[in-house]
Amino acid sequence: MSAPRDEWAGILDPGEQVLWQGRPDPGVTITAANMATLLFGLVFAGFALFWMMMASLAGGAFWMFGLLHFTVGLCIAFGGIFWGPWRRRHTWYTLTDRRAFIARDMPIAGRTLKSYPITPETRLEFRDGTPGSIMFDHEMRRRKNGSYKVAIGFERIEDAQEVLRRMRQVQERQSA
Repeated sequence: MSAPRDEWAGILDPGEQVLWQGRPDPGVTITAANMATLLFGLVFAGFALFWMMMASLAGGAFWMFGLLHFTVGLCIAFGGIFWGPWRRRHTWYTLTDRRAFIARDMPIAGRTLKSYPITPETRLEFRDGTPGSIMFDHEMRRRKNGSYKVAIGFERIEDAQEVLRRMRQVQERQSA
């Protein structure tokens, strides 16, 4: 599949061709990690709700300070479940004969386009599922007590095995 040249003008290298384009499945997935986060967030929000009810018995508006904690608890509870699908709804993937592109158009954050070279040394990780995923890079993210690795790739794509086959062909052509 080839995209019109003017859409990619200034982005693709001379002679580079689009091999595949797609979008991730935006469906909600429930995992053990999501359930743990949901439970923690609901307990957090529940305690805040209990605190607000007890504080309201004292009279006045002091109970309103609990609204912030209640809101944070709900965001923790449901953010883990709905953030991924929302992010995927704003994502597009492209594979060329040299690189993989991940484009996002996120409200507030704006548009981003990141490219990842596909070389013979690129480790391709196929994650089977319905739909499947192909991971081909990672980035380190910082947190308070250190950092952690986040896999980067084409998440939850319908034709994952076919895209993996094409990515391996790109690797073979570059090694020849």
